Formats: sequence, C-alpha cells, structure tokens
Amino acid sequence: MNRIPSTTALQCFEASARLGSFTRAAHELHLTQGAVSRQVIGLEDRLGIKLFLRKQNALALALTDAGRSYLDEVAPLLRGLEHATANARAHRASGGALNLSVGASFGTYWLIPRLSAFTRQHPEIVLNVATRVGPADFAGHNLDASLEFGDGQRPGMVCDFVLPLELQPYASPGWFREFGAKLDASTPPSALIHHSTGIEAWAEWFRHAGIAADPRRDGPVYDLMWMAMNAAANDLGAVLLPPYMSSDAVATRRLRRLSKLKWRAPKSYYLVYPQGQREQRALQTFRDWVLAQAQSPD
Repeated sequence: MNRIPSTTALQCFEASARLGSFTRAAHELHLTQGAVSRQVIGLEDRLGIKLFLRKQNALALALTDAGRSYLDEVAPLLRGLEHATANARAHRASGGALNLSVGASFGTYWLIPRLSAFTRQHPEIVLNVATRVGPADFAGHNLDASLEFGDGQRPGMVCDFVLPLELQPYASPGWFREFGAKLDASTPPSALIHHSTGIEAWAEWFRHAGIAADPRRDGPVYDLMWMAMNAAANDLGAVLLPPYMSSDAVATRRLRRLSKLKWRAPKSYYLVYPQGQREQRALQTFRDWVLAQAQSPD
C-alpha cells in the first residue's frame, strides 16, 4: 500500500505550481531550490505521473493535465491544514487566530506601533501578519483579511475604508542645504524621489500647489515607500510621505518638511476581506479596533 505523500512534498508542489518556479517556491518555503526540486521529483515518482512539463529555456513551470487536476484537489486541503494548524497553535486563545496581509510600509509604520494596544485589549486573539505587494490573493493564500492600498472596488470582497493617503514633501538636512526649502519649477527633477505607491504623486503635488512642473518621467523610483524615505534621509532626494511615516524621521532630524501643503491620493487604505468572512468573530473584533485607530489622532 502506497503511503500518503509528505506534507513537505505537497507544499513544494503547490508553491511551485502557484509561483511557476522552483526558485520562487524555495524562497517562500525557506528551502533550497534543490530541496524543492527533489521533493517534487519524489512526489512524481510516488504518484507514478509527471506533474510538470520540463522544457528547456522555459520562463515558468507548466503543469501537465494530471498535475493541474492534482493541484485542484491538493491546494484546498493544504489551505485547510494551514488554517487548522494556526487555530491549534492558538488553542489557548478563545478568540482564535486572524491571518492578516498588509503592505510593508503601512504595516511597519502605522499598524505595528499600534498593535500592542490590540493585544492588550484582545489577548484572546492571535494575530498573524504577513506582508505582500498589491491586492491580496485570498484564493492562493491562507488569509482572513488584508490591509491594502487600492480603490475599494474588489468583486466579492468587503472593502472598509481605513485611511486616506495624504502626502507632503520631505528632504534631508543635506538636501535642504543644497536646494533650499522652496520647491518650484526650477527644482531639478532628478532631485525628486518617486515610489510605486504613488508614481504620479510629484506631478499631482506640483499641480495642486499651482507650480508649472512635470517631473513624472525623471528622478529615481523606489518600489517601497519606506525605501524611498530612507533614500531621502540619506541625501538622495526629496520625497512625498504621509505623516505616519515621516514623524519619527522629522523628530530625529533626519528629514525636514519642505511644505505644509498636502496632496490626497485618489486611492486609500482599506480593510479587505471576503463577504463570507463577515461574521468571523476575530475579524470583526479587529475591524472595529482598526477603524477606531484610524479615527484617533497620530
């Protein structure tokens, strides 16, 4: 009688299929690429079928028909196992576990500093936090909710407004000495830092300020807002930041505010979760708390 494949082998297969790469699966599972590949090969040998098409120079792994069918059955089982394991680890907590996804910058600078208040108020809930870029994939990950930046329009999801994104310009003392406090059309575009959260933000801020300047195509671009902030603090340019990120850097004099003028982005931060999760106790407790936090002053 054949033994059931190990959980590790199934996890390696699911991650490789979902991410289209043994290398990316290895990074997610904290294994080596070789270990993931061996687990998948061993799984194929045990099942007596090929799960992936091996093509030289292919940019991504491709499933065979048998592999796709197997994935459809295995993936829900793994998600159920992950959820059961999280709840088992939280057996001491009557409120269960809440699995939350949050953007790295918003999570680090807005959510985490406030979480001690949540754990004091609700010790019955275990909050597990992961970071992801962009809208959360609820189908592919064991998630209950996501704090994410968007337009609040996701089919099949509840999107509760949390905070707007309001941006002001900041720069280091070194940048200030070189360019001064005034931002105008003469400011070199290369002296302005962009971040992917608001790639058009500088152009919109200048327009909002009534300044005829268009820096949309110039200046360095950083993928994450916290990276852009640190670049600015190290004399690499001026940057647009929300107050929740800039306050500590201003207090320690690593950054100076260049203008009181704020520009409000068309997108905002939302708490997003599937409609079927509305009645989950831990989620609703967290929802009430996070919306109350958003209303309190920084």
